[in-house]
Amino acid sequence: MPIRSLIAGCGSYLPERSLSNVELAQAYGLDTSDEWIVERTGIHNRHIAAPDETASTLGANAARAALARAGMRADEIDLIVVATATPDSAFPSTAVRIQALLGSTRGFGFDISAACTGFVYALNVADNFIRSGQVKTALVIGAEVFSRIVDWTDRGTCVLFGDGAGAVVLRAGEGEGTAADRGILSTHLHADGSFGDLLFVDGGAGSNGTAGKLRMTGNAVFRHAVSKLADVVDEALAANGLGHSDVRWLVPHQANRRIIDAMGRKLKLPPERVVVTVDRHANTSAASIPLALAEAAGDGRIQPGDLVVMEAIGGGLTWGATLARF
Repeated sequence: MPIRSLIAGCGSYLPERSLSNVELAQAYGLDTSDEWIVERTGIHNRHIAAPDETASTLGANAARAALARAGMRADEIDLIVVATATPDSAFPSTAVRIQALLGSTRGFGFDISAACTGFVYALNVADNFIRSGQVKTALVIGAEVFSRIVDWTDRGTCVLFGDGAGAVVLRAGEGEGTAADRGILSTHLHADGSFGDLLFVDGGAGSNGTAGKLRMTGNAVFRHAVSKLADVVDEALAANGLGHSDVRWLVPHQANRRIIDAMGRKLKLPPERVVVTVDRHANTSAASIPLALAEAAGDGRIQPGDLVVMEAIGGGLTWGATLARF
C-alpha cells in the first residue's frame, strides 16, 4: 500500500502580550481607528512577541504542544521543517535552533522561505520525505515575529500583522491512495516572481546587509489573492476527483477577513465551516494556517474523516493549497 502522511497532532503558541487596535493607534500615533481597521481587515487584536522571544522560541513552544497532542517525544522526530520569513538569524536555521530547544539530536532540519505560503510549502516538503520513505515522522512549523519587520509608522501595513507559531506532527501511515483515506491527499504549489515587488522586505538577512521593513501594495495583492487562491483550490480538488461539496472545513491563511469570506463563498461553505482567527491573531504569515488548524482541531470542530482545505498566498508571489483528511 502507498504511504500517506497522517496529521498526528497540532499545536500552537501565542505571545502573552495582546495589542488591540486602539492601543496600537495610540502607541504609535497612527491616524487610524478601531472601526477603520475592523471594517477593512476584520482584525481586532494581534499578539506581540516579548523582547526575549524569537521565531525559534515561539516555534519550540508550538512544537511541544503538537508533540503532546500526538503522544510523541521530540527524539522520535526524524525531520523538522520550519516555515518563517523572520528567522532568528541568517544561519543556523530556525529549525535546528528549535531542535536544540526540544532537546533532540535526532534527524535533520531546515527552513523554508515562502512568506505567507510558507507553511503550505513546508507541509508539501515534509509530506514528500514521508511518501518517499526517507523519514517516518516530521514536525512542520510556521513561526513568525513580524513585529520586528513592520514599519510602525505605516498604517497600511503595521495594523495587519502579528506574532505567533503553529505546528503539526506528521507520521507515516498506509492507505489505498484514494481520496477517502486519511492523511495529506495532495499539495499544489505555484510562484510568479514577476510580482515580487508587490509584497517584500526591503532589506534584512540578505546580501545587501541593511535592516529591512515590510512593504506592500495592498490593493494589487488583494486582487491576486482572490483569483489565485480560488484557482489553486479548484486544482487540488480536481486532482483528487473531489468537488466543493466534499469540503468540510476551509482553514485559510489569515490575511484579511474579506479574502477569507470570498474564499468561503467560492467553496459554497457556510461561515461556521470556515476557520477564522484573523480577528484575534491578525496576519501571522506562515504561522497563520497551523495556528488556525490547531485551534479548530483542539476545540473539536475538525473531526476524524473531515476533508480540510488549507490555502495561502504570500510574497513572491507564492501561493498553494493542501487537501488533507483527518
